[in-house]
Amino acid sequence: MKIHSLLGTVRIFLRAAAPLALLCTFPIHAQEQPPASPDAPPVAPAQEQISLNGDSTIQPASPAPSEIALKNNRLFYVLANYSTVEKHDQFGTLSAKTKFKLSVKTMSDPVTVSFLGVIALMGQATNSEPSYGQGLKGFSKRYATTFADTGIGTLMTTSVFPTLLHQDPRYFQLGTGSTWHRAKYSISRIFVTRADSGKLQFNYSEIVGNAVAAGISNTYHPDYQRTFGNTMTVWGTDILLNTLCNIAKEFWPDIRRKIHNHKHPSDM
Repeated sequence: MKIHSLLGTVRIFLRAAAPLALLCTFPIHAQEQPPASPDAPPVAPAQEQISLNGDSTIQPASPAPSEIALKNNRLFYVLANYSTVEKHDQFGTLSAKTKFKLSVKTMSDPVTVSFLGVIALMGQATNSEPSYGQGLKGFSKRYATTFADTGIGTLMTTSVFPTLLHQDPRYFQLGTGSTWHRAKYSISRIFVTRADSGKLQFNYSEIVGNAVAAGISNTYHPDYQRTFGNTMTVWGTDILLNTLCNIAKEFWPDIRRKIHNHKHPSDM
């Protein structure tokens, strides 16, 4: 069997590692309105609109959209992490704009950018893809390929499919129960996710999103990597590594609190 190049292995890892950099958010509550004065005229709860034929229609006033503040709770104090919702965190529904903002923040994070550069340098040192050559030109090709692999995978699983399918790309920590129970829960989140409505659904965003990302990578990788077998290997490895990422997201908040020997501010 032909051994895959180190570059292929590296890009598999990187595309799966990107979802580590996701989000933890807190909705902003609407301010409570003071009671109206008895003498004040009643305020209509709806907006009156005039139709083209001259008839007035009453339509409910649109509620103000909730603001979601993205919070970077770095995994192991290093990796960008906007998507972990810890046990006691408050959370709301993410808008399509916020879902795409997750990918932008993840891929523009200095740690992400630097980490991908290190991986490209490793490929350069081992000449993992000889057709890329050496020197600045070779490094640029390796970095662009690695960045594209990671960025496309993040975009598909965090923004595109969650928006199209109305699913929430965040990881919701269980936070209670035995270690084994929590580990099983974190593994199951690869296949089960929350819809924007809060209901549980099959995680098409993760499973299909990674498959599409693996297929897209065939358009710019060397010809010998554009095989069905290699694409399935990339897809399967992405799923496996994202499962490990979920386990890290489940237990990292507990490890962090033990290190600091006090509760995280969001738990207080």
